[in-house]
Amino acid sequence: MNNEFRAGLPAEIRAEGETVKVSGYAAVFNQETEIGGSYREVIAPGAFAEAIGRDDVVFVINHEGLPLARTRSGTLTLREDEKGLYMETELDPTDPDVMSILPKMRRGDLDKMSFAFSPSQQDWDESGETPLRTIRKASLYDVSIVTSPAYEGTDIGLRSLEEHRAANAPEIEAQSSAVNASRMRMKLSLSETKTG
Repeated sequence: MNNEFRAGLPAEIRAEGETVKVSGYAAVFNQETEIGGSYREVIAPGAFAEAIGRDDVVFVINHEGLPLARTRSGTLTLREDEKGLYMETELDPTDPDVMSILPKMRRGDLDKMSFAFSPSQQDWDESGETPLRTIRKASLYDVSIVTSPAYEGTDIGLRSLEEHRAANAPEIEAQSSAVNASRMRMKLSLSETKTG
């Protein structure tokens, strides 16, 4: 499976009548994140616009197991706003799977959001010291409440970077030479300023 997993923000859990409402941001736009010390990543606004309403997305625990809610059945709602990918669901407190996690969610032991995706449109910028990947469009597989948000998609992202480099080798080499020349000019300018 080529899904990548990323962390969002803490979920909000509240009991209302016969249901338990869970809501929060599974993804945040324009927030730079370091992925495994190998590259940086930003999710562009609109990255999930096509996926919402198209992809059958499930709400699960730690990206696995039976779905607690899903978009196809109408029990999971996803939307984009200026902040990011927002999810909302009402869980059935009589569901044995929900009953097993509800105390952990209420205590805050299980409260972080994450999402599984695969990019369909992305850009790489290698003008800085660490490559920057911008996710422009992505397919969604799940939103998940997780114990520890992790960056399990590092290897997949690195393969994507290698493919980008192979396809754009001359352009990247020229860009790298220009960056190095600019750094050399800056160092010379600084050394002349110190000696002058």
